[in-house]
Amino acid sequence: MSVTTAESPRPVPSLLRNYISFCGWAIILATLTSIVLLVLIELTGVSDSPYVGIITYIVLPAILVFGMMLVPLGMLLERRRRRGLAPSEIPAFPVLDLNDSRSRTSLAKFLVLTTFFVFMSAFGSYRAYEYTESVAFCGTLCHTVMKPEFVAFQASAHARIRCVDCHVGPGADWYVRSKLSGAYQLYAVAFNKYPTPIKTPVHNLRPAQETCEQCHWPEKFFGAQLKVFNEFGFDEANTLHQTRLLIKTGGGSATTGMAAGIHWHMNIANEVSYVATDDQRQVIPWVRLKDQYGNVTEYRDVRGAPSPDELAALPQRVVDCVDCHNRPSHVYVPPNRAVNEAFVAGRLDPSLPFLKRQSVEVLSQPYSTTDEALGGIGDSIVGFYRTHYPDLYASRRASVDSAVTELQRIYQTYIFPEMKVDWRTHPDNLGHFYFKGCFRCHDGNHVSDTGKVIQNDCAICHTALDQTSDGRVLSNPDGEYVHPIDLGDLPVGDCRRCHTGTGPFRHALDLGDISAFKCAQCHPGGTGR
Repeated sequence: MSVTTAESPRPVPSLLRNYISFCGWAIILATLTSIVLLVLIELTGVSDSPYVGIITYIVLPAILVFGMMLVPLGMLLERRRRRGLAPSEIPAFPVLDLNDSRSRTSLAKFLVLTTFFVFMSAFGSYRAYEYTESVAFCGTLCHTVMKPEFVAFQASAHARIRCVDCHVGPGADWYVRSKLSGAYQLYAVAFNKYPTPIKTPVHNLRPAQETCEQCHWPEKFFGAQLKVFNEFGFDEANTLHQTRLLIKTGGGSATTGMAAGIHWHMNIANEVSYVATDDQRQVIPWVRLKDQYGNVTEYRDVRGAPSPDELAALPQRVVDCVDCHNRPSHVYVPPNRAVNEAFVAGRLDPSLPFLKRQSVEVLSQPYSTTDEALGGIGDSIVGFYRTHYPDLYASRRASVDSAVTELQRIYQTYIFPEMKVDWRTHPDNLGHFYFKGCFRCHDGNHVSDTGKVIQNDCAICHTALDQTSDGRVLSNPDGEYVHPIDLGDLPVGDCRRCHTGTGPFRHALDLGDISAFKCAQCHPGGTGR
């Protein structure tokens, strides 16, 4: 006797069984494994590469999302294929039957995986945001382009401040602006469209009131500050010359008392605006002052101010912090100043004869690459002492080698031939030693219609307390700066005409860092000394 049973229907294969969905699952598993591995590497501190963050939180998540899109795409295409072969076997829409245990299990798995994915997406999105706001992302990701700015930033007084604190600041609107600007910068780097050097100033920089003044509060500045300037000579003894200036920083506000000193420009009761005719804001032919009472005074450069029509076509800018402190974090120090600072810090030995002269000269030489410069610095310094001071070189070779190391460090901190960046690239408006700085306006040539003049009197900003030069104290009873060299009838003020930050000319007098072949600056038609 035979028994026949009804044959159970064959289960329909899952829609996931297709090559596209299979590829999607493979990508998901591979990227998840990589992300977990890189997160562990980051947590353990095994690698400090700036690329780990961008790969972990930006590149791999994008690939993961691509894989997740492939899975439903493959299922959709497979569904269409099956409906074309047997329309009756595949319903028009997915069926969700919670009475079926298999459906309930599938739904539970989907909800668990979705919750996990949403959580990981939130974590990854925050980490991606955090990483794109980091100093490593800004300074080291585009290594060649940003190297000068990043290295100089690390040597600055703001090295512990994040780049975004000044370049972006708080708020969503400026964050979006920065990312849109960053998209173009990424394109420029990828296709080698960036300028060398990077141009400054940044014309779309956020107002200083919303960035700088979050830490620095002009209304709370008062009084003066003592500053000691150390200048080592180019003579054999590297003679130290010191100048002690009382800098009239000033500050205050209309509520706490009238502002005074240099920060008078930043008093909220005053509004100083100007027009510059060049891209670097070094030529300022027109200045406007609106005082606390609403009185307006306009000053024009008597040597040639723009016409009213030309003036109307030029953008006006209200003075804020960065008009004077325009290099607060990316300062490329001239060789003369860098060597002085190294002497003061004890990183260079002033007992080595002519070390100041040789150091500034070798740092001022033109080099095509950084490697060429490092080799040239070592060969020049060692060659000089080996040739001219053989006994000293033999007995104090360690000091000479230490000097070479320090000079190479200085070069790599402030000079970048690959990006065509050095101390001459970006004017520094704080002061007036190597660039016009204060004298952009305070040159005695900006006059109002009523005859008022923007003065260039040194005593407005500082008072010389005392000066020592070659072991003698220079007389300055009125608090005026006394130049260590008799300049004859050459007017004192615009220091940059002679001081360029480079090596000295072999002159009968010790001219410090005055460049060669600029005789007419001190000898105007035979009228000077």
